[in-house]
Amino acid sequence: MLERRVVVVVYAGAMALDVTGPIEVFDTANRLSGAAGAPYRVEFVSADGPLVRMSSGMVVEASPLEAGQGPIDTLLVPGGWSLHNALRDPALVSWIGGAAARSRRVASVCGGSFLLAEAGLLEGRRATTHWAYSEAMACRYPDVTVDAEPIFVWDGPFVTSAGVSTGIDMALALVEDDHGSALALETARYLVLFLKRHGGQSQYSAVLDAQLADHPPIRAAQEWILDNLGSPLPVAEIARQAHMSQRNFARVFRREVGTTPGQYVERTRIARARELLETTGLTIGQIAGRCGFTTTETFFRSFGRTLGLTPKEYRHRFQVISPSGFIDRRHEREGSPA
Repeated sequence: MLERRVVVVVYAGAMALDVTGPIEVFDTANRLSGAAGAPYRVEFVSADGPLVRMSSGMVVEASPLEAGQGPIDTLLVPGGWSLHNALRDPALVSWIGGAAARSRRVASVCGGSFLLAEAGLLEGRRATTHWAYSEAMACRYPDVTVDAEPIFVWDGPFVTSAGVSTGIDMALALVEDDHGSALALETARYLVLFLKRHGGQSQYSAVLDAQLADHPPIRAAQEWILDNLGSPLPVAEIARQAHMSQRNFARVFRREVGTTPGQYVERTRIARARELLETTGLTIGQIAGRCGFTTTETFFRSFGRTLGLTPKEYRHRFQVISPSGFIDRRHEREGSPA
């Protein structure tokens, strides 16, 4: 293959970063690889061209959909605030289905997975989308196994990514698949990305995990949990902080937060543990204790069940700070060029 043809289908109101994030990864990989390997050649096609205005006001120059005929290496489908309009365009949905049949692989960013599902491409497959729309996708497309947790999911020739910036992580994974980890890591470094996240990493960051409910008693209980993660946190004690009976507290907490108090505590402990693994030199045992796990074994089981990695594996991939300050140790760990 002399080059890898990447066709990006854009539509009025698509999210700009869904488009620009991945293509900047491909362009940077081209520049860093030089003459080695097959370069990426990016094309834009649209039914709304030739000038297509993104949701942020940025304008993309695109060719008609007919220009996307012929073999495609990677078909890229973005999401956007106007996705509902795109889903009601049968010509666009049909074109995506036909183009997918001519593509070696098909990738979507954020709500772009809805368009793949609408074209019937994800039936019987596992996929992801932005966490805020995962339930809507599961309801609309019951034949698709929607997993709201990972930042991207690879199932056969289809790669679906979660919200917005995860399209960059997905594109780095595509570069790694095409050219190896050294170029993918060098591309991440050049784009000043501290981490090259693997697809199994949760799209629920520590910031999302720490979002507090609007209901004052539940919010007070959440704040108390965050301040006391190193201590045992029985539901009865948490309910007392909210000045509610245990039964009523459990019912209201689930309504307001979307999960049980016990699940929330475990998820918050894991979020804090991830932060400590990434940003400190504490031992695994010290982190387990600070996050309220009674034993290291309990910590390992909970961590593995949530993220599919051991704490040691997670630190190996994602630690960006040492006790002496900020560092980038990827070239030491994975053999990529310094």
